Amino acid sequence: MSDVREKAQQPEDLARLFVELGNAGDAEGIAELYEPDAVLAFPPGSETVGREAIRAVVEKLLADRPHFALEEPLPTVRYGDLALTSTRPADNTGGRVQVARRQPDGTWLRIIDRPEAR
Repeated sequence: MSDVREKAQQPEDLARLFVELGNAGDAEGIAELYEPDAVLAFPPGSETVGREAIRAVVEKLLADRPHFALEEPLPTVRYGDLALTSTRPADNTGGRVQVARRQPDGTWLRIIDRPEAR
């Protein structure tokens, strides 16, 4: 993997980057899309807290080499340095929702993520 990964310049970039990194099998790159103390509601019914724990969960997810497709985004809601992003899941699981925060360098990272997977 490249040591230099693209960063999200807009909160909407996070979903695209997740798909690209996931399809490349890059668990570390996916983990870098989250703040160090972020919360991921995955596996279903549980919470994974912290970037290192998220990386470990994503490694297990990627072990089966799933294919991710970019889903239709819903309008982003912004409040200062916070953004609520969501997509219309292709697998009809309800909704995927994320809260992202603008970083001091102007890029965006997820702080809360509910992927709502089967």
